[in-house]
Amino acid sequence: MKYNKLGRTGLLVSEIGFGGEWLERHEEDESVELLKYAHKQGINILDCWMPDPKSRDIIGKAMEGCRDSWYVQGHIGSTYQNGQYVRTRDMNYVQPAFEDLLSRFHSDYVDLGMIHYIDSIEDWNHAMNGDYINYVHELHDKGIIRHIGLSTHNPIIGKMAVETGFIEMILFSINPAFDMRPATEDLDSMFEGYEKNTFSGIDPERAEFYQLCEEKEVGLTVMKGFFGGRLFNKEQSPFGVAFTPAQLIHYSLTRPGVASILCGYDTKEQVDEAISYETASADEKDYASVIASAPLHSYSGQCTYCGHCKPCPVDIDIAMVNKFYDLAAAQPNVPESIMEHYKSLSHTASECISCKGCESRCPFSVKVSERMSKTAKLFGY
Repeated sequence: MKYNKLGRTGLLVSEIGFGGEWLERHEEDESVELLKYAHKQGINILDCWMPDPKSRDIIGKAMEGCRDSWYVQGHIGSTYQNGQYVRTRDMNYVQPAFEDLLSRFHSDYVDLGMIHYIDSIEDWNHAMNGDYINYVHELHDKGIIRHIGLSTHNPIIGKMAVETGFIEMILFSINPAFDMRPATEDLDSMFEGYEKNTFSGIDPERAEFYQLCEEKEVGLTVMKGFFGGRLFNKEQSPFGVAFTPAQLIHYSLTRPGVASILCGYDTKEQVDEAISYETASADEKDYASVIASAPLHSYSGQCTYCGHCKPCPVDIDIAMVNKFYDLAAAQPNVPESIMEHYKSLSHTASECISCKGCESRCPFSVKVSERMSKTAKLFGY
């Protein structure tokens, strides 16, 4: 298992994580065993947005004796009222629900205290002013939550969260289909009324959000990486083609700022399928060819950091150079953090010999040679 630094939290999290929302669908012993099995395979980060007692009890029992080797995303504002999940900022419900989470986890802390599920500006303004956010800061000051995070599906909210300076990581919905749609305050309406052949690459708002996270060292963990399974089905996929788990995992992990994708599991076999990504071949991870051959959509001219450009005769990591160029070109001046990352590369854009062999392999017709020239000029070598 590969472990990545989760932004400036400094936590080293498994790049394959555990999204816990399916736990309550099974017998308690079965779900406890599933979590323990995932942990044995190297998974060390899990998300618990669920407020129901059964799910929380399952996670608490699975972590007995190994709590310190798990990194938990525990949500503040996810409550259980009259047997139903309710998202709220009302402290009459928020505080008891979070204390219940700690109690059922048999823990006095949560690694990542998540400002739960903000998609609208109205909710953002409500959450960021008053007792709710004061409670989050109080928990952080006391060490009850080690780091402050936030969950959202809206890149506009994501950018606002990054700019606060105190939110260190974000749980965000990422997959190739979502990346092509504009920001919305209602995730359910994202694909209503879309027409064929209207999508042409990553939405600028989302690209800017990823770039900002990378620049400010705000780590990303991924939810909805499989689009609820729709992307596995040709008929349900907005692309008109089907993807594999390995391809979708690779897509998420190649976005700037992403440290881990949190997959949902029903069985040990599904855990095995997800972690088989760690030993998958480049062909098995190749999402780019699927997108490029899709009948409905195109990323023409846009680098997706897929790595098809390899190998380079002078050994430039072209995908990484392109990523740093995209991150830097969006800013008035090259951010110092991006400059340092660029300097650490073994080979830089100035070494490009313009053979254009990479361009013949690019599924999206990116003008790589031209980008290498721009990159060398931007960074100075």
